[in-house]
Amino acid sequence: MADPAARRRSGVRITAGGDNRGMAHDHGDHGDHDHDHGSELSEPQRRVRALETVLTEKGYVDPAALDVLVETYETKVGPHNGARVVAKAWTDPEYRAWLFSESGAAINSLGFAGRQGENIVALENTPDVHNMVVCTLCSCYPWPVLGLPPVWYKSAPYRSRAVSDPRGVLRDFGVELPDGTEIRVWDSTSEIRYFVVPMRPDGTDGLSEEDLATLVTRDSMIGTGLAAQPAEVAS
Repeated sequence: MADPAARRRSGVRITAGGDNRGMAHDHGDHGDHDHDHGSELSEPQRRVRALETVLTEKGYVDPAALDVLVETYETKVGPHNGARVVAKAWTDPEYRAWLFSESGAAINSLGFAGRQGENIVALENTPDVHNMVVCTLCSCYPWPVLGLPPVWYKSAPYRSRAVSDPRGVLRDFGVELPDGTEIRVWDSTSEIRYFVVPMRPDGTDGLSEEDLATLVTRDSMIGTGLAAQPAEVAS
């Protein structure tokens, strides 16, 4: 069995495809579709609300601090941060080189830092190599650039099949790569988290950095998707 540390640094190189049956997850960037039609709040939400009330009454938590935390993850942290990093790398050769040599410093320079982002490594997708990220142990994820991980990223089927059948997983997400493209699966841990820089779509030479950022999807920065074409995001 390969040394885990070496595996984290070199990635798991997989070129063969496989069976793509038996995996359930949401596709693309849309949210989950589980709804509780029987009440306004689901059972977990009611439990969270009750716990928050008790902790507030006992003075253990400050409601204002909770509001700030929620607002941070709703408006300031998320895939839009990572999209800005990718768009800048697409348009600025010096920044691109810096991003792949000192990922953390380059990302921090745009103001994206904080918990779960202390050690981020940027991976470059090319016509020859496609990178995909997983956390086989739990759900380690680069929060400052991608926000909170989607439900499917934390699921056992994804964590298992991303390593054993990456080509099949990509097909589940609607991505079909050429047979000659090497797939590298990177196992994120509490010590290091990976962030994929997808290939820039063709025909986007005249777009501004801001417009390019709209083409960068969450899944493309995990490696389970590709950057969108301009026509796909046109209003």
